[in-house]
Amino acid sequence: MKGLIRQAGMVFGIALGGASLAPPSAWAQAWPVKPVRVIAPYAAGGPIDGLARMISPRLTPIWGQQIVIENRAGANSIIGSEATAKATPDGYTLMINTTAFTVNASLYPKLPYDTARDFSAMVPIAIGPGVLVIHPSIPAKSIQEFISLAKSRSEKLSYASSGSGTTGHLSIELLKTRLGIELVHVPYKGAAPAITDLLGGQVQVASSNISAVLGHIKSGRLRPLAVTSKQRWHSLPELPTIAETVVPGYEASNWYGVFGPAGVPAAIVNKVNADVARVTQSQDLRDQLDALGVDVLRMTPEEFTAYFRSEITRWAEAVRISGARPD
Repeated sequence: MKGLIRQAGMVFGIALGGASLAPPSAWAQAWPVKPVRVIAPYAAGGPIDGLARMISPRLTPIWGQQIVIENRAGANSIIGSEATAKATPDGYTLMINTTAFTVNASLYPKLPYDTARDFSAMVPIAIGPGVLVIHPSIPAKSIQEFISLAKSRSEKLSYASSGSGTTGHLSIELLKTRLGIELVHVPYKGAAPAITDLLGGQVQVASSNISAVLGHIKSGRLRPLAVTSKQRWHSLPELPTIAETVVPGYEASNWYGVFGPAGVPAAIVNKVNADVARVTQSQDLRDQLDALGVDVLRMTPEEFTAYFRSEITRWAEAVRISGARPD
């Protein structure tokens, strides 16, 4: 009897060993077999939470599993990012994050993870520019006129941002450095109060997400000067880019993408990439993204990884130039 038990144990061990040696493609075919957790490292109601809730219902029928959105807000996405980095790399914990994720790598002197090393960059979702806007009391009709005015004034103009180290802050700091102009930074606790004071004339300039200011541009309450993307933006086609007017090569776009902890099997990464790309092809989702001021961004996992790491380097320069510190 003992011999039979030992024999059965050997057979079971061999079977387990064979399962562990299954080709990577088998992991993707089996995945997911249970609910998938998607961490949104910001509060409910924000852009990342909104993106997660737009995409998840479209992925559910493809994956055949429930997708649970978990808001892990705090510390400018660091809390949710740490939870992702420390999760088991089996594809059942994903995270949607944005440009600020790469900014944090140099903005914070000490993080509980290594941004470049501890994550799998799976798939980008969307990208959108900022738009440089001024209060209409400023007598400048173009970005060139604005720069001339800023250089000639004895009293410095002030610009609003949603906080120190945000893309709205750093994008203007890069512009200041490249053009040799002086502007006073006024950080706010979020985009809404920053735009409110810009509309009231308490500050004169801002670089903001298009969706936050498009209505004010159309009503004439704010005057747009340029967009921060490489190409002109379809909702404001007459507006030039900063790159084509005053700073060649300039770009300060805000992107969103899906990440997992480092070590997620390539087959699962590839599946997530393909499935997210598939659902972002639907016109209704594209229309929803357009309302947020972003457009679909398509890359392979390898391309997105390279882009993600290049963004860490690029924003490190902006943090260094600006001397930005966490709020």
